[in-house]
Amino acid sequence: MKPTLQLRLGQHLTMTPQLQQAIKLLQLSTLDLKQEIQEALESNLMLEAEEEGASRESTSTEASAPEAADATPAGNDINNEQEIEIESQAMPDELPVDTAWEDLYDGPAAGPVTSSAAGDASEMLAQQSGSETLHDYLTWQMELTHLNPIDRRIAEAVIDSIGDDGYLHASLEDIAASVPEADLSPEEVEAVLHRIQAFDPPGVGARDPREALLIQARQLGDEFDGRELAIEILDRHFELLSTGKQALLLKRLKVSEEELEEAVHLIRSLNPHPGSAIPGEPPAYIEPDVFVSRREGRWVVELNPQAAPRLRVNPTYASMVRRADNSTDNQTMKDHLQEARWFLKSLQSRNETLLKVASAIVEHQQGFFEYGEEAMKPLVLRDIAEKVEMHESTISRVTTQKYMHTPRGTLEFKYFFSSHVSTDSGGEASATAIRAVIKKLIAAEPPGKPLSDNKIATVLGEQGIKVARRTVAKYREAMGIPPSNERKRLA
Repeated sequence: MKPTLQLRLGQHLTMTPQLQQAIKLLQLSTLDLKQEIQEALESNLMLEAEEEGASRESTSTEASAPEAADATPAGNDINNEQEIEIESQAMPDELPVDTAWEDLYDGPAAGPVTSSAAGDASEMLAQQSGSETLHDYLTWQMELTHLNPIDRRIAEAVIDSIGDDGYLHASLEDIAASVPEADLSPEEVEAVLHRIQAFDPPGVGARDPREALLIQARQLGDEFDGRELAIEILDRHFELLSTGKQALLLKRLKVSEEELEEAVHLIRSLNPHPGSAIPGEPPAYIEPDVFVSRREGRWVVELNPQAAPRLRVNPTYASMVRRADNSTDNQTMKDHLQEARWFLKSLQSRNETLLKVASAIVEHQQGFFEYGEEAMKPLVLRDIAEKVEMHESTISRVTTQKYMHTPRGTLEFKYFFSSHVSTDSGGEASATAIRAVIKKLIAAEPPGKPLSDNKIATVLGEQGIKVARRTVAKYREAMGIPPSNERKRLA
């Protein structure tokens, strides 16, 4: 083939390093954002955290007027609860802006934590007091129990098979097989299991809820009224109790209704979740990104000022940059100054976008803030994207792992999005609102005659909400509510 030269004209989208950084910061959670800021402070000499007490103005956005800028770095300064100071001097013209990220950014964009940061994290973890798990608590009690070497090995295998919920998650045969140094039978394992079931918390080591309640009932003193009858119910008639067959239970036990109610009341006072008595791992606290409050009859959205430290460009180092100097040190300072400004503008863009999306959500869901879940409106990502004039992918990034603190609790942005169901009036009802109505109906149902899924669907139909029985069952199961035959109980 004869070599030839061809000229082709085409278009393609290239993401600049600034836009890449803005998108990355936009999708970070508050915790990840703080870590990213800390890494930027350690790697860029031009960045510094503002001193406490620095003057700043705070503004908020009212839900009725969600005016804001685009998601990309825009360069327009805004004041909010988390003000970011940006140098007013223009970026040097000789520094390229449409090039590879690695050519300009000295620090790791998304790499591992630096050695100093890792050291600080390790030191911080070392200072934290370790919380005692259920496994540790049971092992400590085993150490205080007199056991021969074989029984001790069996006890260790049993404790290893107990989950955080307090239940035994392995069969006796499997536990016996896990101790190869002794030819054990399931009966020998069960004998040691009974000793562990006497440990604290009551009911630990049970194989099902019935056994957990039975262990706790047997550990009660004789001074508890209805104890013997409660033990008999749990031991022989638990299925009748769980299905609410009161008449058949009275016939089998040959007791009065008062005696049965007394025993059932005692059973309900027991804990079917024995592992919950031990706190286990420390809870993970959520730090909200925005605050929603009502002021003068209007819902106001503000950025959380504590979500991230306030940053600025160090004015002393910035003044040392000489535009005409091409020395290595001066070029490094120029690059760091450029990176610092990009980083600050990306943070500013993130705050603008976060505030604008949160305001649009609050404006759309004002009924929820006024009246609760039953007033929740259907909402999808496209609705907010059209309202704030952004792409759906940007809205998805903003609403993932972002939380707002409201008078009705701290909720994730995603909580306000749900599908819809048509109503008789031609409107739409949110799936969240329908679940709230179902929960309210079940809470108000008679204890001895709970509502079936079909009956709930009929009641919703009378309210103008068209849902099938299987839809009601799906929503009920999603809320962890058992079916009507399991909800039936004594009055």
